[in-house]
Amino acid sequence: MSDGDTGSAAWQLPPGDYLAARAAPYGRPEQPASRYLTMRDGCRIAIDVWLPEGATGPLPAILVLTPYYRRFALRPGGGGDATPNAGKLINLFVPRGYAVVVVDVRGTGASFGTRDSFRSPREREDSREIADWIVAQPWSDQRIGATGISYPGAASDFLASTGHAAVKAIAPLFAVWDTYADNYYPGGILLKELARSYDALMVAMDHDRRDLLKDFVYYANPDLAGPHPVDEDADGALLAEALHGHLGNFRQPDFMGEFRFREEPLPYDPSFSSASFSPYSVREGIRADVAVLAVSGWMDGAGYANGAIARFLTLRDNPVHLLLGPWDHGARCNVSPWRARQEPDFSLLGEVLRFFDHYLMQRATGLEAEARIHYFSLHAEAWMPAAAWPPLPETRRLALATEGLLAEAAPASATTAETHADFAAGSGHGTRYERIAGINSVLYYADWPAREAKLIGWSSAPLAEESELTGHGLADLWLSSSEPDAALFAYLSEVEADGTVRYVTEGLLRALHRKESPAPDHYRASWPFRSFRREDAAPLVPGQAERIRIPLLPVSWVFRAGSRIRLSLAGADADHCVQVPHGRPPLLSLRLGGAQASALELPLRPWRAAR
Repeated sequence: MSDGDTGSAAWQLPPGDYLAARAAPYGRPEQPASRYLTMRDGCRIAIDVWLPEGATGPLPAILVLTPYYRRFALRPGGGGDATPNAGKLINLFVPRGYAVVVVDVRGTGASFGTRDSFRSPREREDSREIADWIVAQPWSDQRIGATGISYPGAASDFLASTGHAAVKAIAPLFAVWDTYADNYYPGGILLKELARSYDALMVAMDHDRRDLLKDFVYYANPDLAGPHPVDEDADGALLAEALHGHLGNFRQPDFMGEFRFREEPLPYDPSFSSASFSPYSVREGIRADVAVLAVSGWMDGAGYANGAIARFLTLRDNPVHLLLGPWDHGARCNVSPWRARQEPDFSLLGEVLRFFDHYLMQRATGLEAEARIHYFSLHAEAWMPAAAWPPLPETRRLALATEGLLAEAAPASATTAETHADFAAGSGHGTRYERIAGINSVLYYADWPAREAKLIGWSSAPLAEESELTGHGLADLWLSSSEPDAALFAYLSEVEADGTVRYVTEGLLRALHRKESPAPDHYRASWPFRSFRREDAAPLVPGQAERIRIPLLPVSWVFRAGSRIRLSLAGADADHCVQVPHGRPPLLSLRLGGAQASALELPLRPWRAAR
């Protein structure tokens, strides 16, 4: 089935219909104007400026700040898309009357400097100076928007946080709010393979290692010939100098290993912590009049959907919109097992254009009549509007009982279920974790039935009617460990009437970080919040049961009548996560029934009520 929006009753005017009706009267130049801008510290930043051909009068600007090359050079005689990262945005906006400015952030592409982190505070200050340059141009109407997928999306948060008066709207697409919990340390557990694979990508790009870059499907075109020099660099000498400087860039596995605890400063720089490259830390700088479009997907890495939701909840005084679809990172795929085709049909470009037309170009778009939230329910294969998050007020609590049952009530007498962490077991390689590392994934959790069958689990009775789960489920566990720490993985599946097992979502948490705390004002959440700070971390007492609540990653999923809801638990994911504790697989004991009754809580309602 399709994730398309055209014909959906969730919108007054579906994004695809808006895009189809929107005139594109201007031409897109074959090449942009390209130059260096000199920053406050002398670092030269490479920019491309795409202006619509035939446009007269001042123009609003869309700014894209990327580490993935603003533009490639092409091999002599070669062909292909020289702008695989920003090309869709250039093609969308320029013919419709926008200037588009694409930037190689410091230490990347043709820009000079070195990178001391991703989304460094130095880049934030660069973005302020770039905005100053834009508004000083004769073609500028003094209004700036910013967008992009993943890194450029979060960079748009940082631009807005400078408080620059010209910044009126940002669309962070598939972008983190907290780099620690949304990306590299979900639940406080380091994603080792993500750090390794992303490092390989950045070495290939920052060092212009085309022999390595071809291994990434996004850049497999053999005609791509490194970053494009700026216009003033006719012989490429400046580019060569810039690339040599990139050899001093940080290395991701080493860098992320420094941040075992959220917001703990680096030993050599007390002003720098994981907060320094996370948008939530600078949220107070975002003016209340800046419009925000937060977009993510249900299979968007380890927590990017959490990032979009936290952004929506935190910036509640802004005109903010939230879109959550059946997508992986960047909406490369429709991840639904019931999809008609791999490529999404949803008009994401129409949604983004309408947003900027409304808030930046100030056109009459009808956006004010639309719901602020739209989400896609998998298995029902339908878009839904909502006025608030979480959209479902009802919560259903199912108790973990004996004989592998999820029961409506907890057993009166207490019993125990045990599982030994298997440090050789994992969730496979067709998962939510590959795409965020630049690895091509097109089929998700195809081998899940065989993997889930090896895990301890509990299943509900067959459902009497179709039921919608939307939001964050919660594994509310009483457990003890034979070791003073453990990595806990909770998986939610649908077991259909014919026995087919479908992966729905998961949650993960390092037991060391089990302490909950109120979410701060700059980081609002609708799920149990953890600080992940050193002062809140505490080892377990081996053999002593404690209550640990594991929030599941958000999803909207309709369970069919006759299906069973299944919760499974594991103590490792060898394919993606570090061992906890190293070389000491713990024996985990779950309490069932009695005063310490483990349970599964789900925001659940009859699907007929939603319809």
